[in-house]
Amino acid sequence: MVRFVIIGIVIAVAFTLFALVDAAMTDHNRARGVPKSVWVVLIVLLPVIGGILWFVIGKGDSAMVPPRAPDDDPRFTGTKLSSTELNTHMADLEKRLLELDDEVFPGEAGKAKPASGATDAGRTETPPTAPGTDEPKGPRTDGDTTP
Repeated sequence: MVRFVIIGIVIAVAFTLFALVDAAMTDHNRARGVPKSVWVVLIVLLPVIGGILWFVIGKGDSAMVPPRAPDDDPRFTGTKLSSTELNTHMADLEKRLLELDDEVFPGEAGKAKPASGATDAGRTETPPTAPGTDEPKGPRTDGDTTP
């Protein structure tokens, strides 16, 4: 008879620990009835009964709120723009994107030509430097002939 009591206690402790870990690790959106923290306290205070209640009543099948993409979530987007403000904002973004596409970086002068008719007037390209020094390769143009 004592063996059955010991085996019953071991099973009750194992079930309680399993329910406690399951309640603690479950997403808070799946907890029904009361908040998840209350379910954890119930499982600790009512060892077997709390675990049974958790699996029967407390744990939902799926999350109450389906996950949404960040751009569909109003909390993520912050403010809502009117259609005219949105059109103006999109036009500004497209203009900035075109400016970035037209930008020519040093060393890429021969690779790409500006697409929207932008010129390289006013841009100065720095000559490449010799490895390990800050001096430009090639002849100096400031009139000094010393190497």
